[in-house]
Amino acid sequence: MRYKKFTAAAALAVATVLALSGCASDGGSAADGEGSSSEPIQVVVLGGLGAEGILADNASTAVTAALASVDAINDDGGILGREVEITHLEDNADPTVAVTKLREYIATEGKPALVMNSGPSTIAEATIPILTQNQIINFNIGPTAGSSDPAASPYTFDLSATVPDYLGSFLAEVEDRGYERIAILHGSSAYGELFGAESKKVYEDAGLTVTGLEGFDNAALDMTAQLSALKAGDPDALILDAYGAPLGYVLQSLEKLGWDVPIMGNTSVSATGLIATEAPAGVLGTDQVKNLTMQVFASTQYDPDAAGVNDAVERMVAAGDIRSSLILAYNYDSMFLFKAAAEAAGGVDDPDALVAALEDPKVQDSAGTVILTKYAFTADQHGPHVAPEEFAFIAPGKLVDGQFQP
Repeated sequence: MRYKKFTAAAALAVATVLALSGCASDGGSAADGEGSSSEPIQVVVLGGLGAEGILADNASTAVTAALASVDAINDDGGILGREVEITHLEDNADPTVAVTKLREYIATEGKPALVMNSGPSTIAEATIPILTQNQIINFNIGPTAGSSDPAASPYTFDLSATVPDYLGSFLAEVEDRGYERIAILHGSSAYGELFGAESKKVYEDAGLTVTGLEGFDNAALDMTAQLSALKAGDPDALILDAYGAPLGYVLQSLEKLGWDVPIMGNTSVSATGLIATEAPAGVLGTDQVKNLTMQVFASTQYDPDAAGVNDAVERMVAAGDIRSSLILAYNYDSMFLFKAAAEAAGGVDDPDALVAALEDPKVQDSAGTVILTKYAFTADQHGPHVAPEEFAFIAPGKLVDGQFQP
C-alpha cells in the first residue's frame, strides 16, 4: 500500500488531504532520518476523523493542529533547511485499524521521523509498542499507564496535562479566592473518581477543610440528593467534575435545590458543548451557570494580544476544522518541540539524541510552544509538568475556532 504525502501548503490547498491516507502516490520513501539532507522530513499523524460523535470532533481538532503546525514550521524554513511532509493515517479511533495502518506505512514507506496521535488512549496503548520497537519519536495526547515512563516507552512524550497539574491549578485558584471550606462533586468515570479522591487529598494537605465529597452515577438524571448533602456542610465553594449530559442534570439539580454557591468546574465541564451553547439547546446565558467558572488552558480563552496562539488558530482554520476547544490542539506544539530537538541534536537521524534534547529544559524553552508554553519533560518523566499559570478559570462563553470568547 502506498500513501500520498503532503507538505502543509498542499494540505491547505486541498482540504480532503485528511481523508486521503492510503491513496496511491508517485513513490518516494519516508525520510526515516536518513538519505539526502535535501529530502523532506516525513511525519505521520494518526486520527479518527471517521469515528463517531465527540471522538471525531476531538480527532478533527488534533489532526488540524498537526497540519497547521507543519505549515508554521515550513513557513519558518523547515527543520535544518529541510521541508516537512505530513501524512494523515485514518484510524477511525479503532486500535486495530491504527496498528494496521501504522505497520503498513512503516513497511511500505519506511520509518517516519515523528508520529503524532489524536487520541483516545486506546490508540496510544496499541501503537506505542510498535513505535518503541522501531525507535520512532512520538507525541501522545492520550496518556496511558506507562506512556510517560521512559523505562517503558523511551521514545514517547505525553503532551496532555495530568490530574496533578489540573489540581495544582485548582488549589492556586482556591487559595487566591480565599476559600477555606470546599465541597467536591464528581462523576463515576475513572477520571471523575480519580479527580474526586485526589482533590480531597490536595486540599486537605494544604490545610483546607473538605466539607463533603460526593459522587454520582453518570447514568443518573437527578443529583439533588448528593447536592443536598454537600450543601449541609456549608462550603465556600463547590468543586465540580461532570462531562456531557450529566453536567446538565447537575445544573438542573442545583437550580431545583436553590443553592447559591460559587461553582468551580474542571476541564470536563469546559469541554461539554452545552456550556458554550445558548438556550434552548444549551445553558449559556441562563441562571444555571451564573455562579459557574470553569478551568481552561489560558490558550483556550481568546486574547487579542496572544500573537502566537492567534497565529496558531489562523493556521488551523486554514488547515481544517476546529470542532472542540484548543485543549485538544496539543499537536500544534509537537512540530515546534521536534524542530527544537532536531536543531539541538544536529539532525533527525538519531532518536536517542532527540530524546536527550527533548529532556533538556533549554531546548524546551527554545521551542516556542503556544498551546502550553512549557512541557517540562525530564529524563525520569516524559509527561508534562504544567504550572498553574498555564490555566485560567473563566465564565462560560461562546466557543469560536476553539477558543472561549470573553
